[in-house]
Amino acid sequence: MAQDQPAGDISAEAPPDPPAEPPPEPPIVAFDFDGTLTVRDSFIAFLKWRAGPGRYALGLLRLAPDALAYLLHRDRGRIKAAAVREYLRGVPRERLEADAREFAERFSRSLLRPDAVGAWKRWRADHVRLVIVTASPEVLVAPFARGLGADGLLGTELDFDAHGRVTGRFATPNCRGPEKVARLKAAFGPDVEIKAAYGDTRGDREMLAMAGIAGYRVFTGTP
Repeated sequence: MAQDQPAGDISAEAPPDPPAEPPPEPPIVAFDFDGTLTVRDSFIAFLKWRAGPGRYALGLLRLAPDALAYLLHRDRGRIKAAAVREYLRGVPRERLEADAREFAERFSRSLLRPDAVGAWKRWRADHVRLVIVTASPEVLVAPFARGLGADGLLGTELDFDAHGRVTGRFATPNCRGPEKVARLKAAFGPDVEIKAAYGDTRGDREMLAMAGIAGYRVFTGTP
């Protein structure tokens, strides 16, 4: 009596389906911070609040030579670095971060534009990543970014010494103009898709130029 034949050769079975490719990363919607999400320069407002009227006025006097030099070189990064040296040099990082949190808690309602925040919330309903791209020091904008639920924050990074104190220098180039594009590509890849971008100065033009939707000075609301 013949033995039953095997139902089939397992080696002839179809190979398993390849693993599914991960879905593509959501596109970026990039917002400038000062003048776009806010009604005024948050860095200057922070320095003035932290220093107090007298110390702030004295600092402006000391910065007079740097302000005159700016009329020649027009380098916003240099004048900003001079302000960091004058008002923040030697401040421990933990102290600076705590002050930034307190500043955001006190002034976010009076600084943030309601129409810009409204646009931010509408984009949140889409499948996008919301990123703040700012020339202001990243450590100072971070509490605002957390409060808005940002998916990313790219800003000018302060330099800290081995003891965690502000040196008065920048650890990165001033995040303005072409540097905004460079930071976006470094963070999200050279082929990053910018679905929309919003800004209010010449320092945002390169970022706006790479966006599908370019919003230049579209927010005018005040708290």
